[in-house]
Amino acid sequence: MATNTGHAEMPYRVLGSTKERVSAIGLGGWHLGLKKVDEPLSIRIVRDAIHRGINFMDNCWDYNDGASEIRMGKALRDGYRSKVFLMTKIDGRSKKEAARQIEESLRRLQTDCIDLVQHHEILRYEDPHRIFDDDGAHAALIEGRKAGKLRYIGFTGHKDPRIHLYMLEVAKQQRFKFDTVQMPLNVMDAHYRSFEKLVLPELVKQKIGVLGMKSMANGLILKSKTVTAIECLHYALNLPTSVVITGVDSMEILDQAFDAARTFRPMGKTQVKSLLTKTAKAAARGEFELFKTTSIFDGTASNPTWLGDEPERVQQVMPE
Repeated sequence: MATNTGHAEMPYRVLGSTKERVSAIGLGGWHLGLKKVDEPLSIRIVRDAIHRGINFMDNCWDYNDGASEIRMGKALRDGYRSKVFLMTKIDGRSKKEAARQIEESLRRLQTDCIDLVQHHEILRYEDPHRIFDDDGAHAALIEGRKAGKLRYIGFTGHKDPRIHLYMLEVAKQQRFKFDTVQMPLNVMDAHYRSFEKLVLPELVKQKIGVLGMKSMANGLILKSKTVTAIECLHYALNLPTSVVITGVDSMEILDQAFDAARTFRPMGKTQVKSLLTKTAKAAARGEFELFKTTSIFDGTASNPTWLGDEPERVQQVMPE
């Protein structure tokens, strides 16, 4: 559980209807496990980020075959764990697989409790049904929360805002309210299959914590040569986000994140319109948001075994 209350270099925001105070920018976990980022550098990135005021740590059970969680776990030794709000994600759709992945994440992250666990990659209309099945992943997270292994529950996805809305609808039918939702929020999303336009208002209405991701689409948006990295981060920070998660693979990119936080000021309508005008043509067909238009960002599509078995009642009617 994070104990930070603020820092000169980093503004803090409240996480939805929880009373948690989290850094406006969060440290993405995927980059920490890349081969080009050695373990000492990844640990330095995490600890330097914490010293300078970032307290929100993003990760996932499947990132780099577990290397991202392992490295973050090592970085959070020696008293650093108590300084952060730690989040990870699990892919399991069945209760059994979700419970297994939670236990593995706890071991890798070297903690007894993860602050936030999220259902990862809600990309398909069947995902909500599998998760909220009697023997689905939701049951594992509820049991984990009761056992003190996790504190809050959310979900993520990057494919289509209508699937996010359907996940919220199914959860409501089950009388469950998520603590957080993670989704793409960037200067191009507003023009194409927009999470900002369709999902964000609903999250604000329900007071669900908004976790923005893909502010630069893993660098793809920068390749459009329409906006700068700082403009991308400022745009996402200007939305009603609790946290804008950004990947960091060097000390220079970490400095960039703090530069964006330090120089951010609420943007007027004219500033927002200017950014959206600059990106409108490039964004029109989703060419720089490939996580929406292709499957190359879909880890669970490439590795369906991560999801676990279909519910038993479904298996009984499956064609031979």
